[in-house]
Amino acid sequence: MSAAAIDQATPGTLTLSGAWTGREIGGISAQLEAVNGAGQPKLLLDGAGIEGLDTAGAWLLQKLLIRLRTESTDVELRGLPPAFANLFDAVGQHLGHLAEVTEIPVEAPDTRLVSVGRHAAAAFEQGLAMLSFVGEYSIAFAGSLAHPARFRWRPILYNIRSAGFDALPIVGLLSFLLGIVVAYQGADQLRQYGANIFVADLVGLSMLREFAPLMTAIIIAGRSGSAYAAQIGTMAVTEEIDAMRTIGIAPLELLVLPKIIALLITLPLLTVFADVLGVFGGMIMAKAQLGVGYSEFFERFVKAVSVTAYLIGICKAPVFAVIIATVGCFQGFRTKGGADSVGRQTTRSVVQATFMVIVADALFSVAFSALDL
Repeated sequence: MSAAAIDQATPGTLTLSGAWTGREIGGISAQLEAVNGAGQPKLLLDGAGIEGLDTAGAWLLQKLLIRLRTESTDVELRGLPPAFANLFDAVGQHLGHLAEVTEIPVEAPDTRLVSVGRHAAAAFEQGLAMLSFVGEYSIAFAGSLAHPARFRWRPILYNIRSAGFDALPIVGLLSFLLGIVVAYQGADQLRQYGANIFVADLVGLSMLREFAPLMTAIIIAGRSGSAYAAQIGTMAVTEEIDAMRTIGIAPLELLVLPKIIALLITLPLLTVFADVLGVFGGMIMAKAQLGVGYSEFFERFVKAVSVTAYLIGICKAPVFAVIIATVGCFQGFRTKGGADSVGRQTTRSVVQATFMVIVADALFSVAFSALDL
């Protein structure tokens, strides 16, 4: 077969010849550019000389017809061999739909109000999804209480070790340093008024009521909450969760309930550990900066800090534990796509858990103040 060619022997007629196939249309671009239908009321394309036609050639012919029809009022293709007519018409149907789209609509950028509305709607949808998630694992927990054999003690013990025992060094170190900082910052002010002994009140009440439970929860949110989201998110991406459902294992009972139960046990204990280390750090700084001995500090500490103040800090820990485990597991189950989604949901779990823990702590402060505690 010869190469595709266009011959404009007369002003109103174009003669098409050769093989209009992917191999043979490479050198026809110059001839196509030379074709001009402007100023001609009628233009005839004679396709009787076409020897071969494939999709590429049909597409090129259709594009030529579309261009010429924008330049001339009457363009007609005649003589196309019947063997090529069906392919030519099929390509023309698709190009006809494309030709109707003269301009691609471009969405205008969202205004600030629209952007706020979108974020609010997304937050509302996520809040409803989280409430649904809480309801689902609450039902699973009630079912496990009705049938205690369904509790998976190995995962619970494993999570107690990973979220509790393994977190003792970082929780103890930061609480110890925080107690030192609190005592050091208050030392100058107390020294000015000769109230050195009241450093025990400052360290005891601040650590036991606020700093110890709050800092412990934030550390666990960054350490264990992120691990929960990453673990479940990775399982969701690799379709392990779907496989668990297929073989009859409830993901909530195996992945969520052990984590929540483990944190409910470990976070109060970690808070007590943080209380001890924080007060100990404050005692050391009181001795170094204010000359308050350990026995004096302890005697004042027992008088200043009541059991109620101690229990107030401890009772926050279970609430913080539920928040951290719920957010971490929820964001893990919302992972979709690939590894980038795992990282994104892990980051969201840490941010949301930390934010919700601080909000819950603020609500506790308002409630305790209203109850005069």
